[in-house]
Amino acid sequence: MSAAAPRCVGGDVPALRLVRIATADDFESWRNGARALLAEGVRPEQVIWQVDDDHQPELFVDAEPVPPAPVDRHFSVPRAFLNLAQQVVLANAPNRFSDLYALVFRLQDMPGLLGDQTDPLVRKLESLAQNVRRDIHKMRAFLRFREVDDGGTLRMVGWFEPDHHILRANARFFVNRFANMRWSILTPELSIHWDGAGLNEGPGATRADAPEDDPVEAVWKTYYASIFNPARVKVDAMLKEMPRRYWKNMPETALIPELLASAQARETGMIAQARVAPTGDAAQALRALGEEAQHCSRCPLHRPASGTVFGQGPADAELMLVGEQPGDQEDIAGMPFVGPAGQMLDRALVDAGLDRARLYLTNAVKHFKFEPRGKRRLHARPNAGEIEACRWWLDQERLLVRPRMIVALGATAARSLLGRPVTIVEVRGQAIPLDEQSALLVTIHPSFLLRLPDPAEAVTEYGRFVDDLRRAGDTVAPHATDRNK
Repeated sequence: MSAAAPRCVGGDVPALRLVRIATADDFESWRNGARALLAEGVRPEQVIWQVDDDHQPELFVDAEPVPPAPVDRHFSVPRAFLNLAQQVVLANAPNRFSDLYALVFRLQDMPGLLGDQTDPLVRKLESLAQNVRRDIHKMRAFLRFREVDDGGTLRMVGWFEPDHHILRANARFFVNRFANMRWSILTPELSIHWDGAGLNEGPGATRADAPEDDPVEAVWKTYYASIFNPARVKVDAMLKEMPRRYWKNMPETALIPELLASAQARETGMIAQARVAPTGDAAQALRALGEEAQHCSRCPLHRPASGTVFGQGPADAELMLVGEQPGDQEDIAGMPFVGPAGQMLDRALVDAGLDRARLYLTNAVKHFKFEPRGKRRLHARPNAGEIEACRWWLDQERLLVRPRMIVALGATAARSLLGRPVTIVEVRGQAIPLDEQSALLVTIHPSFLLRLPDPAEAVTEYGRFVDDLRRAGDTVAPHATDRNK
């Protein structure tokens, strides 16, 4: 419950007005109530704000209810205030609704008030909004899903204890990120469940309602240990960004004390090996990741496909090539780029002066998507959801291999790596920074060359393709030499 204490004005006690808020995060109820109150000129100290799902006793039985429906009169408020209010409503602060109304009441006569950072109420609400944004970020960063058997189908269940009322507001992020998974997020206040088509709400849960671990966690711990870089560890900064209160829900954090304890010895070893090819940690983690990928069911493509076609190549490859998806022959062989498009790629690599054995080859989507035509299986383009579902595997390959240059073969690969749709014409041949480690060069998929009907055009396009590969190889050639001294 949120309440502002009434006060006497001129010896009279003003009539209290009661606004009911349906749920703790209900912005619309607050806005409709505020509109009605402003239309009547009701002062903030005359208003009681009560959240119906707080399960608090009714203390203001004599207060006059305010109709929640919007009124005809419109009020002008800065867009920045609406953004602020939508965040503050999510805060776990008992006076948030009354404070917001006090601010919007003052904004009617002081439209520039939000710009006054010396105003105590403005500072207070800005601080609440910042805490809410931080809590939303922490949930996205530290929530861990675990597999459970839900009546013969796979469901991913995650447990999180937010500081604020952020679950509903954050649900759309997880729907967009994991649209092809069936998942549940459990919190003490509320639970949300996604079945692939719609969201459903349930009551709050306890930590005991969430699974403890699953088979994927062993692979994840191996991967995490392999990428842990003691030379870059800053314990204070790590604890600031990843407070210990979140550790109990994250399997990799059980490794942190041991990894920190051995950090100095590992850093000394890294310095001694600085010019030597990486040790077997990355290769071992990559093999474990590939084995786990064989059981992937993140999207429906795993059902008709023969199996997962994971990437191949050395774990210290400087150059990574990413295609769209395996084709018919790749699906049967379980290896990338072994069909007609792979043969075209092999020819182009030779002409570009690149050794396939020194490259890491993979695909944005790891399962073959096809349409059956009699005994034939015709290639079908993966959709955005399938690309996003498989992006996790590609991200892990990138983190383990750490290539300096990645070549996206086609628009699907480019979309997966950039996180947005692009056209080949728009970005072809450019060196696009992806992070501090890698850059991206986009070119055509070799299957494009197989579909060109005009021989003259095919020759021209093949030459351009070889030039793109050569440019990528020239970018990493000096570094590759240094790495293998």
